[in-house]
Amino acid sequence: MEAWVFTCSDSPLEHWLDGFETRFDAWEEGGVTGIVVGRMAFRQDDGSTIPAYAPDPEVYKALGAEVPAPSPRDLQKEKKLQAMLDNAAARGWRILIFSGVGSTAHVQDQMNTFPQVHGVIADGPGENHYELAFHHGGELLELRPGEEARFGQIGAEIDRLHRGIDHLRQRLHNLTPELVRYHADGGMLGSLLLFDINEDVLYWLRQRQERARFDWQYMRNQVDAVDRKVELGGIPRAVTWSSLTGQNYHQMAEYFDYIFPKHYFWHRGMDGMYGTISRWVKRLGKWNPTLTEADCFAVVKALLGIELPGINSLMDMEMGFPDEFFSKVVYNETKRALAAVGDPDKVIAWVSTGRSPHGGDQMQARDLHGILSASQQAGLKRFLYHPEPDFGAAEWTIISSLCGKQWDEDPNGYWPTETDKPGFWDGGRAEPAEGRI
Repeated sequence: MEAWVFTCSDSPLEHWLDGFETRFDAWEEGGVTGIVVGRMAFRQDDGSTIPAYAPDPEVYKALGAEVPAPSPRDLQKEKKLQAMLDNAAARGWRILIFSGVGSTAHVQDQMNTFPQVHGVIADGPGENHYELAFHHGGELLELRPGEEARFGQIGAEIDRLHRGIDHLRQRLHNLTPELVRYHADGGMLGSLLLFDINEDVLYWLRQRQERARFDWQYMRNQVDAVDRKVELGGIPRAVTWSSLTGQNYHQMAEYFDYIFPKHYFWHRGMDGMYGTISRWVKRLGKWNPTLTEADCFAVVKALLGIELPGINSLMDMEMGFPDEFFSKVVYNETKRALAAVGDPDKVIAWVSTGRSPHGGDQMQARDLHGILSASQQAGLKRFLYHPEPDFGAAEWTIISSLCGKQWDEDPNGYWPTETDKPGFWDGGRAEPAEGRI
């Protein structure tokens, strides 16, 4: 299996600029074949950011786009960034820019500035909200500010969308143990009855999917109008949530060169599977006090088809991830993504283990190994690891052992910055020579 690495996000881009040669040498030996870089901004001493390059006004004028306002520059950091990308390109690595999708002028400008880069990535393209409780700035059963206009772009009937949302909200507030225990295990037809799905609810779900496709087509049009081939990647929500977010993987394959399923499984924080399911169960229980936790888990299973092995209560989720979680859930998530896309070379799992910027409970090295091993067994060829702000020693040991030559933990060579070197606790004393009597 091959590894890619995400070299920015919410950690400063400049974190990766110093010492990149040593870092890249170790990564290459450990099986890294690609990087995703961005957001393309440098952080200043006061916490503000400035662009990592100067936009070319002539590109925007030629394409009839608004020219970005001038901003401060850091020429020294820009030079280091170019050198780092040159080094990665010389190794034959694939290089994509994160959050690099915008207007054609924006993409063209980036491709001119960074000729080493092969393409751009959109995070959560076309995504509709999927959290039942208000979380991460929204909830499932609403049209957030600005969304009516976006649905209007595809000709959706806004009143009907609201009717569908209101109908499902009412049903989810009026579940009983009798309804759940009778219908939840009844397959598709039982679920239709459990949730009282009517034509307005189906219309709302279909329009969420159509709005996602509208966004994908826009992105595809922008990158295809650039004067050289630009690869387009998209990072959709996990397969389990894709029916709610509108991100139909089978449809996405038509628009994207790479699809990065979010293999996010941690508890708490945002975006992790355990955390999201926990919030669903809690909200369903709050709305329907007569339901047991087991009933609420059954409702989630009926709607989403997901069952967590060994999990029958919220307290069970505090005990971590049993082996069956990886062999069943992670395996199935990966297998479904590969089947939907139909081309294993286009599917690259986007893997993280809960740390910043998601704020989830940190998953252990054993869990990372379980995610990667199960994904590989399902047929995954490549994954991208999102270290934030950098690798820990255990993470890099796991990845390098699966993808290349296992890291040798030489404190005088490459050392992941999120783990202290062995001598850190020695109080400045040098290790005595061996062989003393």
